[in-house]
Amino acid sequence: MQILSNGLSFEVESHGSKAAPTVLLTMGLGMQLTAWPLALVDALLDAGYRVIKYDNRDIGLSSHLDQHGVPNLIWASVKARLGFAIPSPYRLGDMAQDALGILDGLDIERAHVIGVSMGGMISQHIAIAAPSRVLSLTSIMSSSGAPSLPSARSDVARAMLSGPKSSQLEDVVDRTMKLFQMIGSPAYPQDLVEMRKRLIASTQRSYHPQGMARQLMAIVADSRRYQQLGQIKSPTLVIHGDADPLVPIACGRDTAARINKAQFVAIKGMGHDWPPGVTEQLCAHILPHLKNAHA
Repeated sequence: MQILSNGLSFEVESHGSKAAPTVLLTMGLGMQLTAWPLALVDALLDAGYRVIKYDNRDIGLSSHLDQHGVPNLIWASVKARLGFAIPSPYRLGDMAQDALGILDGLDIERAHVIGVSMGGMISQHIAIAAPSRVLSLTSIMSSSGAPSLPSARSDVARAMLSGPKSSQLEDVVDRTMKLFQMIGSPAYPQDLVEMRKRLIASTQRSYHPQGMARQLMAIVADSRRYQQLGQIKSPTLVIHGDADPLVPIACGRDTAARINKAQFVAIKGMGHDWPPGVTEQLCAHILPHLKNAHA
């Protein structure tokens, strides 16, 4: 279904009873709502929660903001390293307001907020901007955004900024497969046949690299969030893999250190993805966290 929020239209899926406590899932950079592991969604539903998934702005079936053009990411990164302010069509704080507007559209007053990667950053902004509406915060494979933190491995960074040979389905899927294999969990190898099937379905649903570039610009421009994390009062769980080559584990540790009483969990052998073995461990930590926060 489509829900209007913050002047834009968002593709939203609601699962479970409307009377149940809500879990809001916010996806990462360039990823669609279909990327959430079914095992995680099913575990939340079985535990008695209502689950809300949505496509972020500029991705999937939500509003695309192509009128803003494609940003120069390399130049923006150089300016950011030099400490200059980065102009961006929108900010992660705007994306947090998108999420709050979606909750408004569904008449949901409070929710447990879970985000991965960029979605974790957005979820942190939600907890900062609207503390009374956040039952708990779970930030997975994400970062505080502090400038002193290590960046992605150089080969991964280059792969992130490189495009496919063409916009043809096979070329797009091939490029994404290679990237996912680079950032994947070394201790939990993915089924490559199943991965390819999922990527084909995702690309056929929507392929919008311009939107991903603008989302990445919003991340680069998000320069002050690390200074605001101390404002978060919601019970917080931070989960990170110790083999993440895209967002190093130091980023997760720093996030937890800046949030009062945050719990930090490191998963050995986890990269920047969630194969079945990782998803099982995520569920084992997230479900007790939600239960304790709700109690």
